[in-house]
Amino acid sequence: MNNTHLPQHISKQFDNELENVRSRVLSMGGQVEQQLTDALNALMKSDNELSKAVLDTEYEVNAMEVSIDEECTQILARRQPAAGDLRLITAVIKTITDLERIGDEAERIAKMAIDLADKQAPRSYYIGIGSMGNYVRNMVHGALDAFARMDPVAALEIAGRERGADSQYSAILRQLITYMMEDPRNISSALDTIWSARALERIGDHARNICEYVIYFVEGKDVRHISLEEMEKEVKG
Repeated sequence: MNNTHLPQHISKQFDNELENVRSRVLSMGGQVEQQLTDALNALMKSDNELSKAVLDTEYEVNAMEVSIDEECTQILARRQPAAGDLRLITAVIKTITDLERIGDEAERIAKMAIDLADKQAPRSYYIGIGSMGNYVRNMVHGALDAFARMDPVAALEIAGRERGADSQYSAILRQLITYMMEDPRNISSALDTIWSARALERIGDHARNICEYVIYFVEGKDVRHISLEEMEKEVKG
């Protein structure tokens, strides 16, 4: 792991605390990635057992968020960090919030997978979902990799992929609306599929958020709520 951007301190204990909290974020990220992978597989394969397994792991992700948040609070109280240290703790707290929300969206996909399996939805519904699911899952992986290396250039590249996720969501929406218009009996299954696509679109948003926190930590610049072009200027100068 590249620790170039992590500040070094006279207190090795403080260094260990910061590295430990970052490692725990990555462990939580790995758990969330697995949730998303399982939810997508459950959806594509109509596997209700796998869907239920995703739902059963929700509490683990929630517990990780609470535990890491508590550790960050203790560091803030004990160390009173400033500058880069404070930015790191802030980035961690925000990142675990987005990871927990990605887990929530994976749970929604798992629930929709159960409904769609019960309704025996046509396989044509899943073509766009499978492609978008892989795309968004790679975004999450890339965002976590950028966080692990604290690499603002990689974070910028992943953040730029959000537009692709939005475009795929729009295409799926148009396709499913067409199905509903052709036959009203398709409406219930099509709506469940739309909610799954919407969950994936939101996961893409959360992946971009994590990338923004990486840029904030390394560059010291808040790049939320600005265009990708403006973000690129902040990172590449």
